[in-house]
Amino acid sequence: MAKALQRTPLQGPAFIRLLAGLTSAAPAASSTSLSERLSEWLDWTRAVALSRALDGRRSAHDVASSASGDDHHEECKRVRAVLVARIHAMTEPASAPPRSATAVAKDEPALEFGPLRERYRDLQQSMQAEVGRLRGHLRDTLASGSADMARLAEVDAVMELTLTPREHALLGSVQALLAAHFERLRDAAVESRDSLLPSTQAPEDAAWLGRFRQDMGDVLLAELDIRFQPVEGLLAALRNQ
Repeated sequence: MAKALQRTPLQGPAFIRLLAGLTSAAPAASSTSLSERLSEWLDWTRAVALSRALDGRRSAHDVASSASGDDHHEECKRVRAVLVARIHAMTEPASAPPRSATAVAKDEPALEFGPLRERYRDLQQSMQAEVGRLRGHLRDTLASGSADMARLAEVDAVMELTLTPREHALLGSVQALLAAHFERLRDAAVESRDSLLPSTQAPEDAAWLGRFRQDMGDVLLAELDIRFQPVEGLLAALRNQ
């Protein structure tokens, strides 16, 4: 089995800690502040739009909200539950990826990561689409409220347009980390197969694959938490309106 990595515990969000646990190298500490990093991501057009949203003076809207805060809360809760269920289904033993033709011929537990990569990508796309839809609905409701809530909706719209490309690129790189983790665990299992696995045992039942499923599920759930943070912030504002 793959040896556990020994390093100083990493501080930060669960998502970052989980990703660090998948690699053999400790992440380098950033010397750049959040504001400095954000300034690198904002081009001048987005910066102007954000400045206007922050500094603008808007009057309260007279249009009544078409949905209550409770309605939005229930819809967000439902969407999140559906995505969590999909994550759990993806990491069940029955969802194990197929062995390659070469591996079957050699009777080796060399499974392919490709099918899991596709499912992971599909889940990421679903999360992005659903979170975007929820944010849009919440912004529409906030925009019909007070001047402060309307300003918040405008700021969130600018931030979504600004940060989504960067978010997509960063979260898209997680698949490569998982692929490397998958191959490390699989290769370690192949090396120790004679001593740890009976030759008649199906590779789907190997302990390494169960560990990988658990790790992948934990990463997906942590990613879902990250993606839902803007939604939770807008929901909190709507409740306090």
